[in-house]
Amino acid sequence: MISIDQEELLLDTNIVTYISSNTSWKNEYLPILFGKSLCIGFMTVAELLESAYHRRMSTKNIQRLKEELSIDYKILSFSEEVCDVFAQIRYERRNRPISVSDALIAATALAYELPLVTHNKKDFDGISDLEIITKYTV
Repeated sequence: MISIDQEELLLDTNIVTYISSNTSWKNEYLPILFGKSLCIGFMTVAELLESAYHRRMSTKNIQRLKEELSIDYKILSFSEEVCDVFAQIRYERRNRPISVSDALIAATALAYELPLVTHNKKDFDGISDLEIITKYTV
C-alpha cells in the first residue's frame, strides 16, 4: 500500500462541494475535517472540472478553481496500485454495478489507506476494507 500520514482523509466530490458552499451539510462535516490533512483524488478533480465546464465557467474561473484545489487539498494521483484496486472493486461489485468515478475514488482511498469521507455511503457499500466516514444516516 502507498504510505500516507494517518491524519489524512480522502474526500468524496460531494464533500468538497459542501465545504466550498453554504449548504446545511457544510457545518455537519467541518468538525470531522478539522485538524486533518484533506486529500482528494484525481477523479474528484476531474468531476469538479466537469461541473465547471458544464456550468460554462470562464477560463479564468476554471484556472482559479484549479489553483484553489491545489492549495486547499493534497491531490492524490493515479498509480498502478490504484488501477489494480479499481479493477478488483469493479469485479467485486459486478452484480451491483458501481460507477467508474466512484470505483476510482474508492480505489484511491484503499490504495493510500485513507478513510473516505462521503455523503453517499450507499455508493460505496460492499467494498472490502473501505473505511467510510459520513454524517448521512439513512
